Amino acid sequence: MSYTALYRKFRPDCFEDVKGQEHIVTTLRNQIKAERIGHAYLFCGTRGTGKTSVAKIFAKAVNCEQPVDGSPCGECATCRAIAAGASMNVIEIDAASNNGVDNIREIVDEVSYSPAEGKYKVYIIDEVHMLSIGAFNALLKTLEEPPSYVIFILATTEVHKIPITILSRCQRYDFKRITIDTITNRLHELMEVEQIEVEDKALRYISKTADGSFRDALSLLDQCIAFHFGKNLTYDKVLDVLGAVDTEVFSRLLQHVLEKDVPGCIALLEEIVMQGRELTQFVTDFTWYLRNLLLVNTSDASAVEDIIDVSSDNLARLKCEAQEVDSDTIMRYIRIFSELSGQIKYAAQKRIMIEIALIKLCRPSMETDTASLLERVRTMEDKLEKGVAAMPAAGYAAPAQSNVTAESALANRPKLPKAIPEDVKMIVNKWQAVVSETSMPMKLYLKNARLSLGGDNKLMIVVEDGVASDYFLKQEGHKELLEKTISDIAGKEVEVTIQGIRNEQSFEQDYVDLSRIINMEIEEE
Repeated sequence: MSYTALYRKFRPDCFEDVKGQEHIVTTLRNQIKAERIGHAYLFCGTRGTGKTSVAKIFAKAVNCEQPVDGSPCGECATCRAIAAGASMNVIEIDAASNNGVDNIREIVDEVSYSPAEGKYKVYIIDEVHMLSIGAFNALLKTLEEPPSYVIFILATTEVHKIPITILSRCQRYDFKRITIDTITNRLHELMEVEQIEVEDKALRYISKTADGSFRDALSLLDQCIAFHFGKNLTYDKVLDVLGAVDTEVFSRLLQHVLEKDVPGCIALLEEIVMQGRELTQFVTDFTWYLRNLLLVNTSDASAVEDIIDVSSDNLARLKCEAQEVDSDTIMRYIRIFSELSGQIKYAAQKRIMIEIALIKLCRPSMETDTASLLERVRTMEDKLEKGVAAMPAAGYAAPAQSNVTAESALANRPKLPKAIPEDVKMIVNKWQAVVSETSMPMKLYLKNARLSLGGDNKLMIVVEDGVASDYFLKQEGHKELLEKTISDIAGKEVEVTIQGIRNEQSFEQDYVDLSRIINMEIEEE
């Protein structure tokens, strides 16, 4: 006998088997018991929440010879025929492939014939929003006043596409997404029936990934069981099959981001790629992880356990990590990754887009929105509190420091030049114009550059060591192009020196900041 997929094998046969939709099941059973059955129903909700299953159970219940508390008995000839798909009284129609006017007219013609057996003819039209406008119009009159023995059940995942004239003629039932706990408990029951050992943590992750769809949960579980057939299905094995990433990796990634460690972020992403993880799922899961961090930061300790669905160990770790980052920063991270989530589905180079997003997290200076500016201000304040000289924006004087660390830093600073050439002063004052005249990626490197004096009183442009310095010093033509741009703005030929440094602190210790000096001279005048 051929294998039957789990979601087909365990499709509910009676109302008692339907999980997570008690508000709908109770109403339908009461209607059957009180014999107050409507003539048209609209079942709407996301995929895999039980719309078609409930429709079939309802069709059996209204035709059952011996219903039990409003639910079909499953034993009579009518119930068995409907379950086997052999009953002439239950007609299932896929509106996606039968969406024309002629298809609906055939239904209208058939409605005039009473059922050969049983009480009702039940028409189940799945994905009804796919019907054409003409087909909807052809259905209107029959849907409003069908014969007493006809029931229409319309099922859809996109109720907003259905004309209001159809909606007003139906009893509407909204199927909710099924909770993670409900799906997990049901999967646990089914695995006991199947005699398959699965870790509770693995079932819970599958339930979370299913996003409220019980059918998706069963399909994912079926896939995992097939991959590790005959073995105990563990949490790690589920992660391998679904291409997902353990939450511990997210903690490591967050630490790299907080430390502004771009190479560390890229190396960790490389590790994830080499493990064969699904990058789209990684973006979604990391956004969810950031959401949990934000909730921990903004919710009472007593309430956070109810709104965050993680284990006690993971919750304790989240609380520790939440102390290292403020809510505004987390919201900025979420915004960047939410934008990425919407773009990455259609991107050819998913990895590069994720790398750019990670660099944005580590380098707020790359963005000009309010959240990024606030992040830069917070970073500067942190450095000042720790006694580290913060890099001032061009044209602004650094605030005076009175503590011992600041005094020692000033004592160790390089000596100021006796005079700064007028040409160099003019270029420093027009530096923003120089940067704006360049194109990417040169513009990006120059935005983060510092201006100082080199040998023979030449203008020295100090950039980050690595990619930026290699761009000007090792790749031909880039330094010459920069000199030409500066010469055009200055109105005379200018030579510059390019120097790479490891970090900002090295610049403060070893170089003179021309922007600060020239700004101080202007203020004194």
